[in-house]
Amino acid sequence: MATEQHAIDIQHHEDAGRGGFYVEREDVRLAEMTYSRVNEKLVIIDHTLVDERLRGLGVARRLLDSAVAWARASGTKLSATCPYAKAQLEQDASLQDVYER
Repeated sequence: MATEQHAIDIQHHEDAGRGGFYVEREDVRLAEMTYSRVNEKLVIIDHTLVDERLRGLGVARRLLDSAVAWARASGTKLSATCPYAKAQLEQDASLQDVYER
């Protein structure tokens, strides 16, 4: 499994106010965390999905960590309606600098 985890490459896209962080293999999206842009400095994470082939590898958290790193670098705040992202943002003290309640 460790080899599988190292092969995970998280990509980011945004177009017309919608975006996300995702993992694709052979043109198949196996994991994603999507968001909607509220304004120039705020996005709302609305969905997280990890295919069963990647479950148990910490992929959802890696997607969130990528979103947090992007938010810090771009000066963007994160909010969430997605239950997973919302719980992580609320409970993890290290994420409070980018979390907008």
